[in-house]
Amino acid sequence: MNKSLVSIIDYNKDEILSILNSAQQFEANPNNDLLAGKVVATLFFEPSTRTRLSFETAVVRLGGKVIGFSDAATSSASKGESLNDTIHMVSCYADAIVMRHPLEGAARFASEISPVPIINAGDGANQHPSQTLLDLYSILKTQGTLENLNICMVGDLKYGRTVHSLVHAMSHFNPTFKFIAPEELKIPEEYRVFCKKNKINFSESVELNDNFNDADILYMTRVQKERFQDLMEYEHVKNVYTLHNDMLDNTKSNLKILHPLPRVNEINMDVDSNGKAYYFQQAQNGLYVRQAILSKVLNVID
Repeated sequence: MNKSLVSIIDYNKDEILSILNSAQQFEANPNNDLLAGKVVATLFFEPSTRTRLSFETAVVRLGGKVIGFSDAATSSASKGESLNDTIHMVSCYADAIVMRHPLEGAARFASEISPVPIINAGDGANQHPSQTLLDLYSILKTQGTLENLNICMVGDLKYGRTVHSLVHAMSHFNPTFKFIAPEELKIPEEYRVFCKKNKINFSESVELNDNFNDADILYMTRVQKERFQDLMEYEHVKNVYTLHNDMLDNTKSNLKILHPLPRVNEINMDVDSNGKAYYFQQAQNGLYVRQAILSKVLNVID
């Protein structure tokens, strides 16, 4: 059975909780030989730091080997090789493929033709399921629960694939969402429809101000220059929100600030020393969660 992870909706609630439980065990013991003899290919057609390095570290710490590329320009894609041919070729060498690609749907296509599992490390503005699982793990660690939380999402909600995946994932846990974005970057209609269909409470605003004082989680995102066809539009919205330390004075004591990183200007560095900042620990959590994902898709744990 192909155990690819293309979208967070590929996992039901029990599977999500199983991954989080496994991540907890890997955090306690990140070094073992579960993937001894396994080869994982990391194919990054788009730049990445945290996702690629944490996946590769996860493989190495589990005793496996890594092959692949971090720049499509160094692969045969630069010569015109199709994604179809790349996947068929790489699957001859690897037991699983971790892939980031700029085209929405590329990971789903790869999973349908690949004889080995595909893990979607981000496909355009569509989905980023491994980021979502580490987000869930971070929320669970900091809040002690995933149930009945107030989650405020800020910034690029139109192109932000981490936001889209998180909305789907949190739908299992009765959240209340607040979406804060400029008109040009509002959350797509399909996610509003999804929330209404699943009876998830949500509100929308274009103002940051103190709109997150009742939040348990403040999820900041950068405005993604690479998704804009019109750079004038990007320049108009790129610095629309910046979180400063003094804006946290009246927030809840349990608030934690998440960010999928990299940040640009949306979180001022004066926030870093605040105990409510959690984005660097969040990135570290990615190692344990990706160990759990790799172990699941390679069938070395149940």
